[in-house]
Amino acid sequence: MAGRKIPMPTAAAIRELANDDGRLAVRAIPNASANAILLPSDSASSELLIRTTATPEGGKANDAILRLLADALGQPVSTLALLRGGSGRSKIIRIGPKCS
Repeated sequence: MAGRKIPMPTAAAIRELANDDGRLAVRAIPNASANAILLPSDSASSELLIRTTATPEGGKANDAILRLLADALGQPVSTLALLRGGSGRSKIIRIGPKCS
């Protein structure tokens, strides 16, 4: 049985949440039932919600979050950097310029 396919937000919608320096606030949910990226549900929050099936042990969840985000943005993982929150649920990720 294949996993559930949850629609991803557009790259433009994700980039709108980043500040002028390309810093994006992310709330991580490891050990989820399916991988998903969800836009904030209310206008007061600017944190992108990323659910991953990976466990938080050994940085596996962080790696999975960066891969999911890179896939949604259509750019290589190497253009993203985890700036803060390596061991917590709240993270700051820098989005670099898209390579062509």
